[in-house]
Amino acid sequence: MFKDIFQEIYDSQYKADYEAKGIWYEHRLIDDMVAQAMKSEGGFVWACKNYDGDVQSDSVAQGYGSLGMMTSVLICPDGKTVEAEAAHGTVTRHYRQHQKVSSESRDLNRFMIISNANHFQGKETSTNPIASIFAWTRGLSHRAKLDSNERLGKFSQALEDVCIETIEAGFMTKDLAICVKGSMANVQRSDYLNTFEFLDKLSENLSKKMASAKI
Repeated sequence: MFKDIFQEIYDSQYKADYEAKGIWYEHRLIDDMVAQAMKSEGGFVWACKNYDGDVQSDSVAQGYGSLGMMTSVLICPDGKTVEAEAAHGTVTRHYRQHQKVSSESRDLNRFMIISNANHFQGKETSTNPIASIFAWTRGLSHRAKLDSNERLGKFSQALEDVCIETIEAGFMTKDLAICVKGSMANVQRSDYLNTFEFLDKLSENLSKKMASAKI
């Protein structure tokens, strides 16, 4: 049904403009699109239903680094309502690894009773926060656009720029260090920052950028 609706809308409203700009629309099945995205160098816009988007974006994120780098932005037809969210799966697992509680304690979220403290060993984690940060900045950027809030827009862009610049300067979390080094076997502890160290570095760099730009 969705395929037919989208095709009808494209043919009646967008086809001529697309062809004039040398671009096109086509429907693809989920497995075909994942394979295409893995091989592609980009240059396409990917529209999909919610569950398909979850599966596809998470697969591609893992192939290109980690789930920690993938943010999804959903926009309603009115152009005003936006939902931005990070990819699924990593933060909860890392939090459980980091959390340390007694065998009879209730966890901080009050969602479950801890029956075995061995599950939570208080280990150091290196969780990539980029997807979560970009989920916030995409939402704030859209809010800035709706409100004509130039300062908020500049802050959102500055934070996104800082994330990229910090990684390009060699400060990264463990998932990205593995990508750079090729495998976990090649990664030393000095190659990456833990969760808090990375956030502190982002905060430091953001403060410098905001001061220099007078945001």
